[in-house]
Amino acid sequence: MTRPQGRVLAVAGSDSGGGAGIQADIKTVTALGGFAMTAITALTAQNTQGVEGIVAVGPDFIAQQMRLVLDDIGADCIKTGMLHSAEVIEAVAGTYDELAADVPLVVDPVMVAKGGHSLLEVSAIDALKGEMVRRATVLTPNLPEAEALAGFEIGNVDDMKRAGEAILGLGAEAVLVKGGHLAGDTVTDILLDGGGVRSFEDSRIETRHTHGTGCTLASAIATGLAQGLALGDAVTRGRAYVREAISTAPGFGKGHGPMNHGHTVAPFDDTC
Repeated sequence: MTRPQGRVLAVAGSDSGGGAGIQADIKTVTALGGFAMTAITALTAQNTQGVEGIVAVGPDFIAQQMRLVLDDIGADCIKTGMLHSAEVIEAVAGTYDELAADVPLVVDPVMVAKGGHSLLEVSAIDALKGEMVRRATVLTPNLPEAEALAGFEIGNVDDMKRAGEAILGLGAEAVLVKGGHLAGDTVTDILLDGGGVRSFEDSRIETRHTHGTGCTLASAIATGLAQGLALGDAVTRGRAYVREAISTAPGFGKGHGPMNHGHTVAPFDDTC
């Protein structure tokens, strides 16, 4: 047996369906050999067909969760997901500055659930830009999120690069613009940082079982950074992990089904 390597604090919402949010964060960090901790920002009642209800956690309690974990256990990387209001964003940013300003920060700017339910108040977008983006070691927006942050529509890979450059202009150290929403047989993600632009390409897997891909990739990258990987290597390993999780998805649910987060722990057996 080996000890977990890399302490990752996930600050995000809970997914009762187990495919995204805090549940995906914990599964991913654990499957990649890290130690997962949490500060839950909201409870959601949802399944593969959509979000039916949200109960927000107060900003002070979110900050208390972060503070207690950081004071005692510490963290090698912090990953944020669903931060639904400006007040929550300000509390998370303030606690990060107070206790973990030197810790790498992976920001997944969660705005909309896979089924289309809004997970971020419109009034909070400016707070997200002003507070979280400028603190991010790496930001991981999908195309709709990148459009909201950059301020223009994205229709191709060149637009993805322009959006990434615009987001870097908001203060992020690096940004991974995920291209899964573009049509085509190839999925391209673009990583931009101070060292330039790097493209990652894979053939598209035609499946409805993609719930939680964004949360999972961000947590996989956070785990890599917590374990000392360079950003490009963390992205490469994270994308490979997500791809295998999609390929071996268990097929649960009637809608956007969950992936197989545990493929690194228990080999998939399609005879069962």
